[in-house]
Amino acid sequence: MNEDNNSVASVAETVPSERQSGISVIMPVYNGRDFIDRSLPPLLQMCERGEVLEVIVVDDGSTDGSDAMAADMGARVLSSGGRLGPGGARNQAATEARGDILWFVDADVVLHSDAARVLSESFSGPNVVAVFGSYDEEPPAQNFFSQYKNLVHHYYHHKAREEASTFWSGCGAVRADAFLAVDGFDVERYQYPSIEDIELGHRLIHAGGEIRMNRRVLCTHLKVWEFGNMLHTEVFRRAIPWSRLILGAGEGIPNDLNVGRAEQFKAVLAGLFALSLLGLVLGLSGLLPLFIMFLVVLFANREIASVFYQRRGPLFALAAVLFHQVYYLYSAGSFAWVVAEQMFARLTGRPAPR
Repeated sequence: MNEDNNSVASVAETVPSERQSGISVIMPVYNGRDFIDRSLPPLLQMCERGEVLEVIVVDDGSTDGSDAMAADMGARVLSSGGRLGPGGARNQAATEARGDILWFVDADVVLHSDAARVLSESFSGPNVVAVFGSYDEEPPAQNFFSQYKNLVHHYYHHKAREEASTFWSGCGAVRADAFLAVDGFDVERYQYPSIEDIELGHRLIHAGGEIRMNRRVLCTHLKVWEFGNMLHTEVFRRAIPWSRLILGAGEGIPNDLNVGRAEQFKAVLAGLFALSLLGLVLGLSGLLPLFIMFLVVLFANREIASVFYQRRGPLFALAAVLFHQVYYLYSAGSFAWVVAEQMFARLTGRPAPR
């Protein structure tokens, strides 16, 4: 990763100071005053209790005084020197952190009080190089899309395999030596918040490391999701880049999280449900085929529907299950788009987008 457009130099080119046994928390912040007054205190309390060595805030060109606020609260504040994006900011802090474990925490994430202790226990295995946690079920934002997105994230992480095929930097830790050995986050390929953590996980696993998903490392997500920002993030920052990563690696789709075989089958059902709805609107079919497809979709999604129902009640569950079919449609559409990209690249001899 060469230095380019305010990006940092390769982390492997920078020799960190001598490391200590312990955890360095790294939080990239850009105009995060509305978040860090809630996300920093639990981390600083962990530091006071001796559960982490330090709390590093990397101010990534904020204009709202986030850096001064974080310093006043007691965090160690570094300046990125300009807008690097979260990956570049994390890379920079990794070269200056004192701990042998780097714990990346997003500015809009509030950790549960026992998270550091539980996280430390997860690194007991000799081959474990990274551990990540999960959102809890209680986001403070009460609007539909915030509740839906948070519960979906919680659901997929809590049914995922403990030995993970990916990594999550919203609340994820990695051994410093392993992080530096693979050259940190790829800030050239992912200049904006995207799947830089998933791609890092691929390289950590290919280097022989093991990544663990620990459901007991919990945090509360403060982000407010609306339809527009959620759709843009999920399609252009997640689904399309992730599809490019999967197809580019040539290793097949992992049978885990929200891309497993069961999820692929549910995406097909969502497509059939949409076709039955279109048939009704165009007068090509009646209400019965649509109703039958709805029952099939509801049965196939009964686990997540139960989560929606238990946490938010029947009306929310119905709306969430129906919108989840929209999620399947735009996710499958994104994958199909990338397949078309790859085919066009082969036909024209041009490199496929990465």
